[in-house]
Amino acid sequence: MITYKIILASNSPRRKELLAGIDLDFEVRVMDGIDESYPDTLPTKDIAEYISKKKAEAYRETMASDELVITADTIVVLGQQVMGKPKDADEAKSMLRQLSGRTHQVITGVTLTTTNRQMSFSVETDVTFKMLSDEEINYYITHYRPYDKAGAYGIQEWIGHIGVTGMSGSYFNVMGLPVQRIYEALNTFSR
Repeated sequence: MITYKIILASNSPRRKELLAGIDLDFEVRVMDGIDESYPDTLPTKDIAEYISKKKAEAYRETMASDELVITADTIVVLGQQVMGKPKDADEAKSMLRQLSGRTHQVITGVTLTTTNRQMSFSVETDVTFKMLSDEEINYYITHYRPYDKAGAYGIQEWIGHIGVTGMSGSYFNVMGLPVQRIYEALNTFSR
C-alpha cells in the first residue's frame, strides 16, 4: 500500500494520462530550468536514468516528508546516437528518415524520491519502423508537430499506427512512462 503523497514532476500530458491509468492519486509539480545535460562519456543506456536523477535532486529541497516525487526522462537511441526532442521540422524529418526501416531503442529512466530514500531504474523497449516515405514523414510532422517528443514521434499517434511494424518491451515505456514497472517499484518503496 502506498503511503506517500505522489508528485509527478512532469508537464507531459502523456505521462499524466499513463500514471492516472494505474489509479493513483497524484498531483503534478513542475520546475523550470532543470539542467538536463550529461557527461559525454556516459554510456547511452545510462543517460535517461542519469537525467531522471538530476531532475529528482532539483525537487529534494522543496519536498515535504510525506511526499514521493516521480521524475522521468525518455531518450531514443539508434545505434549509439541519442535522439532527443527535435528543434524544428528539418531536424524532425532527419530523425524520422534515420529511424525509417530500422529498429531503435526507447529508454526511459525513472527516479522515485522521498526526503530520505531514492530508487532509480530504466526500462528499454525495441521499436521497429517500416520504410517511411517522405510523404508520410511530411504529413506526420505537418499535422502532429512532434517537437516535444524524443526521436520526433509519438507511438500513440498516426505515425505509430501506420509505421511501427514491431516492438519488444513495454508500449507505455515508448509513450514515456513505464507504468507497470513504476507500480511495482511504488509497492516495494512503500513497505
